[in-house]
Amino acid sequence: MVYARSVEQLATTEHPSPIGKLRIAATPMGIVRIALPRAGGRGFTGWLQGALPLAERLDWLPLLDKVCGELDEYFAGKRRDFEVPVDLRGTAFQMDVWKALRDIPFGKTSSYAEVARSLERPRAARPVGTAAGANPVPIVIPCHRLIAVGGKLGGFTGGLEIKRKLLALEKAALPGGLL
Repeated sequence: MVYARSVEQLATTEHPSPIGKLRIAATPMGIVRIALPRAGGRGFTGWLQGALPLAERLDWLPLLDKVCGELDEYFAGKRRDFEVPVDLRGTAFQMDVWKALRDIPFGKTSSYAEVARSLERPRAARPVGTAAGANPVPIVIPCHRLIAVGGKLGGFTGGLEIKRKLLALEKAALPGGLL
């Protein structure tokens, strides 16, 4: 028996930002990937690897305009939360972690252990870190707000320099901040 597999549609773009060029991919349902520039000049090699391998490539989707506009507002200190829909693919645990990351307020941080406790899995700090590292849409899902106990930055997909810049941008955009 042969099952028909629906072919999804995917459009991509590159977008300039204060942290470097972002690569963004979207389906008609939402944003599926934001690739940050890599530390050490490794570029974007394999940034779409595993993401919708059978997708029909489109030149553009309106969601790309929306996310680029929202990212510009975020970097200008005029946006704290993203409204653009996301089309996430992950395990149930990853989805729970990504939702918990979206609940960390702008300008604040939370530890891996705090997120694990919020998920009622107090011993799952390391798996929380692994799920955060697999976040396909950083910034929109603010995994940069996740830190280790004691205030250490921990890891980040784009490297610690970009993580520092994002946290500094958010702090500066708060009332009493620089923006």
